[in-house]
Amino acid sequence: MRLHRVPPAGLVCVLAAAALGLSACGLTSTDGAGDSGSKAATAISAQEAGGLDALVAAAKKEGKLNAIALPRDWANYGEIIDTFEKKYGIKVEVENPDASSQDEIAAVTSRKGQDRSPDVIDVGSAFAISAAQQNLLAQYRVSAFDQIPKEQKDAQARWYNDFGGYVSIGCDAARVKKCPKTFADLLDPQYKGQIALTGNPTKSGSAFGAVYAAALANKGSFDDIEPGLDFFARLKNSGNFNPVESSPATVQKGETPISINWDYLNAGYVDELRAKGVDWKVSVPADGVYAQYYSQAIVKWAPHPAAARLWQEFLYSPEGQNLWLKGHARPVLMPSMQKAGTLDTTVAAKLPQAPDGKTAFPTEDQVSKAKQDVVQGWGRGVGV
Repeated sequence: MRLHRVPPAGLVCVLAAAALGLSACGLTSTDGAGDSGSKAATAISAQEAGGLDALVAAAKKEGKLNAIALPRDWANYGEIIDTFEKKYGIKVEVENPDASSQDEIAAVTSRKGQDRSPDVIDVGSAFAISAAQQNLLAQYRVSAFDQIPKEQKDAQARWYNDFGGYVSIGCDAARVKKCPKTFADLLDPQYKGQIALTGNPTKSGSAFGAVYAAALANKGSFDDIEPGLDFFARLKNSGNFNPVESSPATVQKGETPISINWDYLNAGYVDELRAKGVDWKVSVPADGVYAQYYSQAIVKWAPHPAAARLWQEFLYSPEGQNLWLKGHARPVLMPSMQKAGTLDTTVAAKLPQAPDGKTAFPTEDQVSKAKQDVVQGWGRGVGV
């Protein structure tokens, strides 16, 4: 499973009607983009690329999209990739499917100007914010940009959230006598050596989310993630924390019978693991409600700039958003799609039950500070 997957949660604007000038968008042209001679290399909208038809033609001419860290079992990415390839005849090559968000950033920074550079990234929000600060991302105002909630996108359109969910606790009910449902439950001595994350929170968005959720469950706040670090230090000192990176394979082997992960991933594993004899139960802990959305972005020097922009247009169309929904994830355009009647309501009804009330999200500054605190404190307190 993918390690990296941090936070932040209408419909596609008609391109012909989206005749927005640059002044209206508040954007400036991207410099240092890919080497393609097409308009797409510096286009900050489909209109600037000559319109959607011209963008499709340019992308087909490129014929390829370099992606990274997109496991086929992560939020239905397998079907998303297959649909895009069939629809446009463009090959999506996914490097290192199980890479972390930090691995993605490293690939971008180390391959500037190379044909091997990723065209696009899908990273935890904290990593997207960091990448924008490092000037790694191209500005591109996807057609549905105005329908993405303000708090879920960069004002300069260098990144925008795509899909997300809640931190949850997955449990093998056949191996665990009583499955934990809250962070407080995880401190019970009966769970010795059973509780795992999906990676190191300094690199993994899902693990970072688990630390943030634990902080909220232990009198912390979006401004104070330290109680989350303290919580996992207590889990380690008690012997309950298991340093093995959890995945469906480790669950099946009995190595990680309790796994803290996003609800859409844990929910997706239910059917997969049932076929392998595992009774996987999923709970969203009421004492640590934390939601995160991942973020899409185009690399500033994308070697296939038209394909990169077309990929974004596809993902933020009703078709692309509903494909994420099919993978148990909550797409960022879900509220506006509900109003427009384009949401697949049958699939939406199968989502894991969300906590009551409005979900709050931290600001960019809060996430950036929390990330720094985790980088500084995880090794000291947990040491893995």
